[in-house]
Amino acid sequence: MEGLSERAYAARSGLSRGAVQKARKTGRLVLYPDGSINAAASDARRAETTDPDQQMRAQGGVGTGGGDGAANAVSGPGDSASYLKARTALTVYQAQERQLSIQRKKGVLVDRARAETLVFRLARQERDVWVTSVEEQSEGYAKSKLKWVSNDEPLPFLYESTGQITRVTMECAPEARQFGSAILTWTGFW
Repeated sequence: MEGLSERAYAARSGLSRGAVQKARKTGRLVLYPDGSINAAASDARRAETTDPDQQMRAQGGVGTGGGDGAANAVSGPGDSASYLKARTALTVYQAQERQLSIQRKKGVLVDRARAETLVFRLARQERDVWVTSVEEQSEGYAKSKLKWVSNDEPLPFLYESTGQITRVTMECAPEARQFGSAILTWTGFW
């Protein structure tokens, strides 16, 4: 027999015999023609194909701290800590996706573009009501009899203004009035 038996290799590597048998079935061990295990080559192949987190657990560690220092030191992207962080981040991301999916199905979440369109339309309606709410008041001023103004005829123009939006109604041209009132934006030069 050139190499080690499963039982001897398990004792040498600190694994259970079942773990050695599983590694043999999955092709993670290097075998001699007689079926015995090449210990050095098998250790190298297992190190290449084993999850870094499992290697750290097999050595008795759980992260980058404690222990003998050199064995647990952070060595780069293949170390246990970064793998564990990446796996944790993936798990958190998947949980958040599931939570959003559930909220969408329950109707808690709404489509952002649709909500923005609705809010914009409602704000525009509110603005228009705000501007036209004083229209009755300006019409009353236009038809009232003031002692210092001779207004036998209606005033030619009526306007309401919010300071930013000015609405002008032309009373003097009935044919123009049929097109409705003009809403002008205050620019400072009007």
